[in-house]
Amino acid sequence: MLKTQVMLVDDHAMLRHGMAMLINAEADMEVFAEAEDGGEAVALLESEYHPDIVLVDLSLKTLSGFELIKSMHILIPAMPVLVVSMHDETVYAERALRSGARGYVMKQEPGGVLIAAIREVLKGNFYLSQPMYTKLMDRFVTGNSQAELLINSLTPSEFEVLHLIGAGHSSQEIARLLSRSIKTIETHRANIRAKLQLKDGADLIRYATHWITAEH
Repeated sequence: MLKTQVMLVDDHAMLRHGMAMLINAEADMEVFAEAEDGGEAVALLESEYHPDIVLVDLSLKTLSGFELIKSMHILIPAMPVLVVSMHDETVYAERALRSGARGYVMKQEPGGVLIAAIREVLKGNFYLSQPMYTKLMDRFVTGNSQAELLINSLTPSEFEVLHLIGAGHSSQEIARLLSRSIKTIETHRANIRAKLQLKDGADLIRYATHWITAEH
């Protein structure tokens, strides 16, 4: 029996090892390749390695998970991607789906949930937790507010920075967390203020804090 070929993209070796053990314990699945950053993942796909599914973390050292998902779909449009992340599903899942992912699982979930999500995505379906699915359906029925439309104008990197600002991180801390320069983070902050029509840094902090509280 041919086994489902799984590729893991995560910059934490211990987490990759744990997921690989869980997946390899399934009779019909095996982890065939691993990458610790976006560049390595793209190189593997360019070498004509075509997995049946890719599991991607959003926080990577050289390329954000959102950007990686888009790059992978350019290379192999039909390849399904499942996001496995520590970031809160209520904040990041919708953005991940827009980038091309077929599902979202938080790393805190039991192993059985990850396996179920993989199987669901392999069937051609989407996978989200029930509360997140209900939230997206409510939003679809009621339509997007002006605030949501402004949020959706942010790039993946800007969205990530906004979330970290709302969580109380300084530019220096955000630069360290995202492996970016402080200058890059400050540029993102300026772009976010312009797109969200905020007059200064204090307004940005208030907006980000209120937004992340509302999302939760």
